[in-house]
Amino acid sequence: QKVTVEVLDHLEHLALVDFRDAEGVERLQKAIQFADQLHDVNTDGVEPMDSVLEDRCLYLRGDDVTEGNCTNELLKNAREKVEEYFVAPPGNIPLPKLEERETFLQSS
Repeated sequence: QKVTVEVLDHLEHLALVDFRDAEGVERLQKAIQFADQLHDVNTDGVEPMDSVLEDRCLYLRGDDVTEGNCTNELLKNAREKVEEYFVAPPGNIPLPKLEERETFLQSS
């Protein structure tokens, strides 16, 4: 199954992953082929689940703050930050324009 430029554009913006090289596109196509196998699974009569643990009683724990006031110490670990926030993923990639990807896909 061929991956369209529009799908690549959408996925790159969602995941901030660059699919401009042949290896990236090939890896994506293999992942799609792998996931497509799920269409072959017979799920007739199988009720949808809310959780894989729905047969257990799940308890909420108390939200007790035991530490705090360590923002500066935590932000020392950030490769990139804006104000008091981590920038993730680090080193966001500049995404190419749609026209540039169309040329690449035609040559792959």
